[in-house]
Amino acid sequence: MLTEGYVYDVLREALRIAVLISAPVLVAALVTGVSIGLFQALTSIQEMTLTFVPKLVAMLGVFWASMNFMTQSLIDFFQTVIIPSISGG
Repeated sequence: MLTEGYVYDVLREALRIAVLISAPVLVAALVTGVSIGLFQALTSIQEMTLTFVPKLVAMLGVFWASMNFMTQSLIDFFQTVIIPSISGG
């Protein structure tokens, strides 16, 4: 039964999963950005590619490392919440 409360619960769970899945990549970008920013401030080097390339590499590395976790979280969410909602079970 799709009541308003049930829809809000599913939406809240979907947002929680989205935050959980995106957190490792965002934390990697944050830590890398702060580290590079500190390095730039200490050395007075103001090169734009110095911030972009390491952040991109760190984000891709963390994405690759946590891809299994992300995929499994989405599969679990769909199998336990979305598919039973569609089938009415």
